[in-house]
Amino acid sequence: MNTGRTLFSQVMDFVPWTSFDRIVAKYDGDVRVRTLRCTEQFRSMAFAQLTYRESLRDIEVCLRARPSKLYGMGLRGPVAKSTLADANELRDWRIWFDLAGVLIRRARKLYEKDDIGLGLANTVYALDSTTIDLCLSLFPWADFRSTKAAVKLHTLLDLRGPIPSFIHVSDGKMGDALALDLIAPEAGAIYVMDRGYVDFRRLYVFHQAGAFFVLIRP
Repeated sequence: MNTGRTLFSQVMDFVPWTSFDRIVAKYDGDVRVRTLRCTEQFRSMAFAQLTYRESLRDIEVCLRARPSKLYGMGLRGPVAKSTLADANELRDWRIWFDLAGVLIRRARKLYEKDDIGLGLANTVYALDSTTIDLCLSLFPWADFRSTKAAVKLHTLLDLRGPIPSFIHVSDGKMGDALALDLIAPEAGAIYVMDRGYVDFRRLYVFHQAGAFFVLIRP
């Protein structure tokens, strides 16, 4: 039993902290950091996601409400919204990219023998994108239209699980077919896509790699 431990701290036990420490060291994530290490930044943002916090101020207020619980959550003290904002803006994004890769690989192993109901031994992937609208005044870098900003989320989903095996965030103007250049085709795997990915030169690369693709009409 985990008597006396918060549910959050028990969930955090599933994070591969040894691998995380190696990733942080690789990108100098904690160099010259005094108040909010990468582990604490991750725990703060994970807490925000799990408890549906809506802003940095919301995170700060919620964590300060129960200061006696912070140590058990892996935090040395209250987290200021300005400190968290600086960390989110300035820390190397590759830290989180590499950590996500580690978590995805671990999760996929848990589902690799699951039957997806198609009678196929092949790995089946679904590839698609979604456009996320943003405020142009706050995100001027997210080029989309003259009056609107947006990013596009390109996702390759392993249908066993389902577990994302590839995610790419682009500006809103990036065409779907261009995402095919970012994927390393897996021999024997089946890729299910819609007509937005019709580009015979790029699809031929999948054919050469021994992969299969199915284009469906939405």
